[in-house]
Amino acid sequence: MSDLTCTQCGDTFTLAPSVAERFPGWTPSKCRSCHETGNSSSRNGPTAAKKTTSKPRKRSKSSGQLMTTAEVLEQFHDGPQTGVFTDGSSVPNPGPGGWGAVYVVEGQIIGESYGHEPTETTNNRMELMALDAGCDLVPTGTAATIYSDSNLVVRTINEWAAGWKRRGWKRKTGPVENLDLVKPLYEKVRSRPELKVEWIRAHDGSRWNEYADSLATAWQRSEV
Repeated sequence: MSDLTCTQCGDTFTLAPSVAERFPGWTPSKCRSCHETGNSSSRNGPTAAKKTTSKPRKRSKSSGQLMTTAEVLEQFHDGPQTGVFTDGSSVPNPGPGGWGAVYVVEGQIIGESYGHEPTETTNNRMELMALDAGCDLVPTGTAATIYSDSNLVVRTINEWAAGWKRRGWKRKTGPVENLDLVKPLYEKVRSRPELKVEWIRAHDGSRWNEYADSLATAWQRSEV
């Protein structure tokens, strides 16, 4: 899941994976600090609110914009220069969506893939499809790190899916969301130990994460 922006303080934050798993599809409007401060004020009055200081973070100018891949390459240069970078989103969520993946080695594009779901989908489904496509870009036997800015998807594949499989592809709290995508993707990653799935922060200026984001939103533009 990409970083969220707090409507109260303007800081970016990531929904805790445990919360995201418990409430799939929920997008909070405030960060935890603002939420807790607001609850404290409502219970005890304005003077009870804690003073919080938000630590500024570097933000990408591409967040919320529809930059072409050429514009991304011109503007961004930071971040890892080798690996597979994946991203996906729907606008709105749920709604139409897209996904993208790019494989680079020492800053050179080896391959890329992207697609579009014109009917109703979700951010999580697009992130899963992007990760699946990213695996396919790497030749079998070639070691590679696959980066996703969805902490939920990364933890699903790296941590939770194994337990769900042992329980017959069921969660303790109910059915597995997006099982039609999660199950084959988990088996694909498991069958390829040379691939490593890692989380990367969204919209912090990482060149190839921004590029994957541009591929995922290409369906909204006339030019990739």
